[in-house]
Amino acid sequence: MADLLAGLNPQQREAVTTIEGPVLVLAGPGSGKTRVLTHRIAHLAKDHRVYPDRILAVTFTNKAAAEMRERSERLMGGKLDGLQIGTFHAICARLLRREADNTPYGRDYVIYDTDDQNNVMRGILNELNADSKKFTPGRVLNAISSAKNELVNAEAFADLPTKDYFSELVRRAYPLYQRALVANNAMDFDDLLMQTVVLLQTHEPTREKYQRRLEYVLVDEFQDTNQAQYTLVRLLSAPQQNVFVVGDEDQGIYAFRGADYRNVHQFKADYPQAHVILLVQNYRSTQIILDAARAVIDENRNRTPKALFTDRQGGARITLREAYSESEEAEYIAERIRDGRRRDGRDYKDFAIMYRTNAQSRALEDAMVAAHIPYRLVGGVGFYRRAEIKDLIAYLRLIHNPNDSVSFERIVNVPARGVGKTSVEKFKEWSALRGIGYGEALGGMMQGEASPITGRAVKSLIEFGHLLAHWRELAGQGDLTHVFDSIVERTGFTIHLNSISDSPDQLTERMENVQELRAVIESKKDLALGDFLEDVSLVAEVDQLTDENDSVTLLTLHSAKGLEYPVVFLAGMEDGLLPHSRSFDEREAMEEERRLLYVGITRAKDQLYMTYAFRRMIFGESSVSEPSRFLSDVPAHLLEGVSTQVKSMQERDGYKRMVTWDSDSGDWGSVDRSRSGASAKILPFPGASAMRKPPPAPPTHPATPYRVGQRVRHAKFGDGEILSLEFMKDDVEVTVRFDSEGTKRLSTAFARLVILG
Repeated sequence: MADLLAGLNPQQREAVTTIEGPVLVLAGPGSGKTRVLTHRIAHLAKDHRVYPDRILAVTFTNKAAAEMRERSERLMGGKLDGLQIGTFHAICARLLRREADNTPYGRDYVIYDTDDQNNVMRGILNELNADSKKFTPGRVLNAISSAKNELVNAEAFADLPTKDYFSELVRRAYPLYQRALVANNAMDFDDLLMQTVVLLQTHEPTREKYQRRLEYVLVDEFQDTNQAQYTLVRLLSAPQQNVFVVGDEDQGIYAFRGADYRNVHQFKADYPQAHVILLVQNYRSTQIILDAARAVIDENRNRTPKALFTDRQGGARITLREAYSESEEAEYIAERIRDGRRRDGRDYKDFAIMYRTNAQSRALEDAMVAAHIPYRLVGGVGFYRRAEIKDLIAYLRLIHNPNDSVSFERIVNVPARGVGKTSVEKFKEWSALRGIGYGEALGGMMQGEASPITGRAVKSLIEFGHLLAHWRELAGQGDLTHVFDSIVERTGFTIHLNSISDSPDQLTERMENVQELRAVIESKKDLALGDFLEDVSLVAEVDQLTDENDSVTLLTLHSAKGLEYPVVFLAGMEDGLLPHSRSFDEREAMEEERRLLYVGITRAKDQLYMTYAFRRMIFGESSVSEPSRFLSDVPAHLLEGVSTQVKSMQERDGYKRMVTWDSDSGDWGSVDRSRSGASAKILPFPGASAMRKPPPAPPTHPATPYRVGQRVRHAKFGDGEILSLEFMKDDVEVTVRFDSEGTKRLSTAFARLVILG
């Protein structure tokens, strides 16, 4: 026993040796929860002579399960034959095969992946005469998945009230989908959980068999369980109730996947006799980083307070940095990475840049390329490799080079215009036989030359050719933004994105990516089309060339769970990004955003940077940003880098706002925050002289047709009323209270407001 318990702190030892009854371990970040789980498994097997096949350990990824098994066996000094360690889905899949005779499925059932599910649902929607562009198979399947996660079967779902056409469509599609699965002897991933729960609830002999066999049940990342998983744990651990769960409600960040961190609180209610242990000694971060994290998360309700501490007292203060724009923010981060390598001898792999939305990676990727810094993207593909971006770039390439066959074949039917694969093959063969390029062949078709393509396809190709000719003429006039806007509008690209998106969140993300590309074009609109495409190609090519052995990591905060880095940059610390604008109207959503920041802060071991931009291109418009309201929760004595410390916290529209003041003179131009009565300077950093901007000229009052009290219309936000105007050099910023979208600050140079009266 001494060997297994050696090196554990008192709370870890308590968690490992509390054997009987329910145990809830609330494990703060970096507190050694995997160590506790593996030592507990070895302690049960070695010191309490529990047969390994009587132990079930459940986690969420195959990688975590493999690591848990390896570490447990290393502690034991040999194999743990029969030990059941795996993900929820893997364990359920094995159980259902063994018990197939007691289910509606055969032993040789198949598991449908996303493509299989979409194919089934596509047929069902056709049968129901549903508009598959408006209601995609993925969107309907997401709704069914949510129901299954809550253990609501098709029959029960049919009894629920329908609030709109979509819920009525799901109500009709769900039973048809489930019947199709059974007929094909197939299950989807949600069925693996739900059917196991149904089997254990309804077939007593099976339930009792597994309850007798499993003496101890251990669950990792308990805050990430959904209702089906929670119910499964309760069924398998009864009646002896030797259930050991490890989690942290402060790290519950996957509500969009159906996870419910409140299962931690439900566990306490269902097991009032549970032994609760807090792991609060952190082995990762400095005390300053932990104090900042605690200050942020303490604002949330319905949580167990945890006073995280570490032996690494003190540490470098957190650098809070304001940049003028997202590009300057990315350049600053790149320079700090280069400085860290020169000054501290760090490797590239010691640095991670984290952000809230995928679209933010574009400026960061560009900066890494410009600074010749190798990087890798976690949890997604590079900005220029995303499908919607590649499609739009393909349009621009085809405009630039009419004979670009790769781009032609990619977008000739994207969005769909009635040119199928057969017609494309005929077009290719026809061009090849004549020995001419695609552009020439398309031009001949537009002039009435006979071709083997007939019917709707030939008409669509001719229309496509005329569009390309129109855009080519626009490109010759030198306004790339106008070309881009015309492509999006005249192809119906937004409707196309809606038709291929499985959820509103996915559609929003794709639209954000499109608007980010527009912002790139807007920033380089003076370039010729060929020069712009060359710039993009150089950035996109880096996606293929990154050195993953020593490279900076770029990732979203949702992808950061379980990771740690010596130096972490949290980019885009602005209201609307973090917290995301979608969370503004829901307290629960806002608290999840706070948990997301908490996870990000606690990934840092030695040094943390938090950056935000004064102006940022959002939805193609350059708008003044507000620092994240969460920054106001971080005690000023933990911060450095924005001249003096944070000295003033403001309340605006019911939310905390932060204003930074500067008492230094410096040689950096100040960023005008006259609306708050403060001047916040951006401090220079090593090597930044090439990026310094001259001090702004005194503001003039340009002529403007807008006035306070005026009603205006915005293409995205709808109708609203102007509350105030702020005059800047060559621009006017207006504050508008929109009827349905709340208050926004917009640049009139970009917002394209229509005056209503």
